[in-house]
Amino acid sequence: MKYLIAGLGNIGNEYAHTRHNIGFDVVAAFVSKHGGEFKNERLAYQAEVKIKGRTAVCVCPTTYMNLSGKAIQYWLGKEKIPLERSLTILDDLALPLSKMRIKPAGSDGGHNGLRSIQAHLNTTAYPKLRFGIGNDFPKGMQADFVLGKWNKSEEALVKLKIEKATMAIETFLFQGIEAAMNEINNKEYTL
Repeated sequence: MKYLIAGLGNIGNEYAHTRHNIGFDVVAAFVSKHGGEFKNERLAYQAEVKIKGRTAVCVCPTTYMNLSGKAIQYWLGKEKIPLERSLTILDDLALPLSKMRIKPAGSDGGHNGLRSIQAHLNTTAYPKLRFGIGNDFPKGMQADFVLGKWNKSEEALVKLKIEKATMAIETFLFQGIEAAMNEINNKEYTL
């Protein structure tokens, strides 16, 4: 059983560990936890992780956020993975920092990475893990906020949520999306 685990973000040191790159950070934590190693492959950094009879093909697209769909479409096709066995991890302004949400489908919500995936796959019906980043920024400063680094006061909570997100990926692999939804939806993450 193969699965595609895709983390959204932008390549380049200036974007490393920013709010917009939380998808990369979650997937990197999952790969590291399971002893995988990323290689620079076509359209993505890619790592294959085998756990108890499951294969997780993990990708962090190197296309930049706005062209994420090109990489997701390529890896789904190359690995012959059905859409329902994929999980896309991304940052979400609409959710507070204390929240995460998994859903089997849903709109792009104004997220450029999701908009690109939707355009390439012609559907919104694919599983997503939305990592709440909050929206604590002055009017007109959304881009600076999203592309900014976490505040010192947020770092410990972000680390905890990354751990919980990697556990939710494992639940998704072994028990399915309903179990993963029950694990993290409607939970409040605090320290």
